[in-house]
Amino acid sequence: MNKSLTNKVLLLGVDGLDPKLTSKYLKQGLLPNIEKYVRSGAQRENLQLICTPPTITPPLWTTLATGALPITHGITCFWRQDPVHLDTASYNLDSRLCQAEALWNVTAEAGMKTLVWHWPGSSWPPTSDNPNLHVVDGTQPTMINGGAARVDLEKIVLADAKITKVSYRPAAANNTGAGCVIEDLPEVEDTFDANSILGGDSMSMRNIILQQSDGEDGLDAVKLDLCNSPIKEAEGWADAPEGAKEFYVITSEGLVRRPCLILKNESGVYDRIAYYRSKKATEPIAVIKKNEYITDVVDEMIWKGDHVRGNRNMLLMDIAEDGSHVRLWLSRAMNIEHNHLFHPRSLHQQIVDNVGHIPPNPTSGGTDLELVERVIIPTWEVAAQWQADALNYLIDNNGYQVVFSHIHNVDAMGHMFWFLGKDRPAAGQMNGERYRKNFEEVYKQTDRYLGRFLHYLDEGWTIMIFSDHGLLTPEEEEKPLIGDAFGCNVKVMEELGFTVLKKDENGNDLKEIDWTKTKAVATRGGQIYINLKGKYPTGIVDPADQYELEREIIDGLYNYRLNGKRVIAVAMRNKDAIILGTGGPECGDILYWLEEGVNRLHGDALPMVEGTYDTSVTPIFIAAGQGLKKGYQSPRIIRQVDMAPTVAYMLGVRMPKQCEGAVAYQILEDYPF
Repeated sequence: MNKSLTNKVLLLGVDGLDPKLTSKYLKQGLLPNIEKYVRSGAQRENLQLICTPPTITPPLWTTLATGALPITHGITCFWRQDPVHLDTASYNLDSRLCQAEALWNVTAEAGMKTLVWHWPGSSWPPTSDNPNLHVVDGTQPTMINGGAARVDLEKIVLADAKITKVSYRPAAANNTGAGCVIEDLPEVEDTFDANSILGGDSMSMRNIILQQSDGEDGLDAVKLDLCNSPIKEAEGWADAPEGAKEFYVITSEGLVRRPCLILKNESGVYDRIAYYRSKKATEPIAVIKKNEYITDVVDEMIWKGDHVRGNRNMLLMDIAEDGSHVRLWLSRAMNIEHNHLFHPRSLHQQIVDNVGHIPPNPTSGGTDLELVERVIIPTWEVAAQWQADALNYLIDNNGYQVVFSHIHNVDAMGHMFWFLGKDRPAAGQMNGERYRKNFEEVYKQTDRYLGRFLHYLDEGWTIMIFSDHGLLTPEEEEKPLIGDAFGCNVKVMEELGFTVLKKDENGNDLKEIDWTKTKAVATRGGQIYINLKGKYPTGIVDPADQYELEREIIDGLYNYRLNGKRVIAVAMRNKDAIILGTGGPECGDILYWLEEGVNRLHGDALPMVEGTYDTSVTPIFIAAGQGLKKGYQSPRIIRQVDMAPTVAYMLGVRMPKQCEGAVAYQILEDYPF
């Protein structure tokens, strides 16, 4: 065992942070905190960290934690292929599926108190019972508790004197409804099943993709609840000021009405609302002024038949001076008592008592610039500040020596509106320049977040900043119907003659594969499976014909064109994919990646692809602090697989058992060259 170069390491993971875009903003002087890390640290000149395909969250965060390639750790997508049903996959963010040891187990075993904070790659449930290991969530990428504690959806409330009745529609709007009064919504008593929108509680997926909105694009098009309410003179209140007007907000999937008062200021102008539990209450739950964004509004919800306490954020977007119109945004609400994803569970209460409740993250609105600028970016600002507060508090008070952390603001907002950084006439979006200004705001927000940890450099910590992948703005507006990680990509394979869909009585495609005629399917991210006899109940392909069929499929993929352009960059047999660090039993018979230009934001193309306006899929790496060279630019190519062994070497602990990377000696202070 080598002598340690440091005894305190803070890993600051930022999902989706792009070195190319970061370098651009650094040159423009927009990222002063990141500039301090770069000037005092060691990294490549272009800040790149090279990853292994697929460029998607779970495999890459798992590689960062284990130092093992996807072919070794076995996490090759968001989903794991069902061994029997070729159109079915199961959720893959589960540490019990990982076949490689994580570095955090090593550091805990070595006696170092270790915190793993919302790491979306094989971190939950904890895989060690060592008391030195503390773990928070990791079951999904967006926000702590984001996949488990939601108790009400995001919504827009339109209250107007012209509306005649209280009405409510779930998932009715994908924008702010500016200037819109809709009078044909169903009565509030109409309810709905939220699980039908969110996919239910099942961890398996069977999704046939016939159009873009059936796959990844559909996940980013979550709609808002819409509530309409008449505005009337306040009546029946225990304590309503003179001249106050009233309206209602509908929560808990239509099961709860919350009365609100519209209030005047000293000049007689209506400029705020008060949100109450009931008209009998003498104190409001919250008071919100015009254009004011407030956080952590705690209210009681009804969720799956239970009464639970949830917190949410609110923004009073509009209020008429005469009190005749109100437009109010409410974030989704999160169960403030949900502590099931904290190990030990006492961590949850410690954070709540000293930092505050976990804030919600925004879920929709990327195609609406008003929501982007007034809701989405500010909501992530709150979340980033809370996370920085929480990590600082825990580091300062719990004695952690090693911290693995992740934040998802860049990737989450990237999926909402990075595509629109270029004008998209077919989508009716011609605000590319304004969206690109919002890219800057996201990066400046991230710079502020990272700046909250700079003081640890003066306290002897080693800090490494990195991402799993970058995010690009695609060149082409139309994407091919293949390569989507969230289902079976049938259309291109149907055109090529390898997948056959069942038809209705009018000859239209059904979302059902005809297995009696299907030789192969493209499913999950970049995987094609042969429908083999003896392997699958639906099998029709003789194993003796597999090799030749694979050749035919690869030929077909390379020859396929969209708008005259080739869409497949690389296609290869499973056995050949080992050269890229992937393949093996958790992958398909053929692996493929899309050509630069027709690819999505990330995940479906090779790691070095670039997009328009200085965007790329390549991840970032910046390191500074104890044991590292100062102001050094390394000529060495640094890979994600090198992260775990480099940290292990610096801490003087053993390598994780399946580690395949190498120590990045060149950036270390004691390396002579």
